[in-house]
Amino acid sequence: MLSSLINRVRLVPQGPWILASAVALAILVAPFAGAQSALNGTPVKGGARNPSTDQRQAYTKETEIIADTPTYGTRQSNKSDNGGGAVYGCRSGLGGTEKGNEPCIRANNLADGRAFEFASSGKNATEVGTITAQNPNAAPLTTNAQGVASGFNADKVDGKNASDIVTDAQNLNRFAAVTTTGGLAAGRDANGATQVSTGLYLVTFKNDLSKCAYQATETIIEDAGAAAVLPVSTTSIQVRTRDAAGAAADRPFHLLVTC
Repeated sequence: MLSSLINRVRLVPQGPWILASAVALAILVAPFAGAQSALNGTPVKGGARNPSTDQRQAYTKETEIIADTPTYGTRQSNKSDNGGGAVYGCRSGLGGTEKGNEPCIRANNLADGRAFEFASSGKNATEVGTITAQNPNAAPLTTNAQGVASGFNADKVDGKNASDIVTDAQNLNRFAAVTTTGGLAAGRDANGATQVSTGLYLVTFKNDLSKCAYQATETIIEDAGAAAVLPVSTTSIQVRTRDAAGAAADRPFHLLVTC
């Protein structure tokens, strides 16, 4: 049949050229047609770029690996001392799954166990992993879980150590311990104290007290009287002390300022 077809073509003046052109076109087109039709069905090749060395080609459907095994469905490892067990890259948009943008890696446990574990076997390792971001202001992670993370040690909160936070909280509560003669025995943020007259004292602080609350308490037990406070400037407070009968009297006191 093939020889009959060739003989018929030869009877046409341009027959040999038509035949040669058809054969050449078939040779050139066949590999590309075959590659495109079998792109998503070709076997995965080790040590090569899949599905093709042509970087313009890519799988257009999910490549699913489904297993039913008591260990792991797949395992990736690298015996090189340089590491590199696996790398995953993508071009996911903002918002993650809830915005319809799948993350580069997702571990989804359909049961009640853990969705992920990270473990380091190095005895001399100083860290298990890092989270880096091009934008240093980006949150490293978010969660809706309210439970306590056992063993999780946050070194800093908003850039401050625990001791810094305690100091800031203490600085919000300022105080002055004033002696009978108007001396400053102790204090926090207190700048000084003086006796103005009998039972009248002036206590000054280093910072603004205009949005704070004040309380003075006499520190004498016998013949206990009362103390009253009056702010006279943004950093100064006047304290008046009295005896049990209500008369002005020199008394030691504690002045507490809460901001």
